[in-house]
Amino acid sequence: MMRFVLPVLAVLAGPALAVQTDQSGQGVLRLLDKITGRITDLELQIGQSQTIGVLTVTLAECRFPSANPSGDAFALVAVHDSRQEAPVFQGWLIASAPALNAMDHPRYDVWAMRCSNS
Repeated sequence: MMRFVLPVLAVLAGPALAVQTDQSGQGVLRLLDKITGRITDLELQIGQSQTIGVLTVTLAECRFPSANPSGDAFALVAVHDSRQEAPVFQGWLIASAPALNAMDHPRYDVWAMRCSNS
């Protein structure tokens, strides 16, 4: 059993080690209003929130591959609807796979575009 577990842990830990986390960084999220068709790019610093319509989007963390800063982005996001108490979405958004962990909202879509450490 241990012969199987250790290689699996090594494989799972490998990609995590190659991802940079910078608490002073920023991320770009794209918001689509499905009714009007309007697209808004939100440039948020880590920990910053912005309100668009009834949604408040908060960027908690933004990661990207350290070997390829223009590569994939992983954003930890919380989205609150002012008409609801609980968040409508809370989790990781992945730029290269926006449907992998998509937000389910009748009017808005939110997805990660990129991260930077500037």
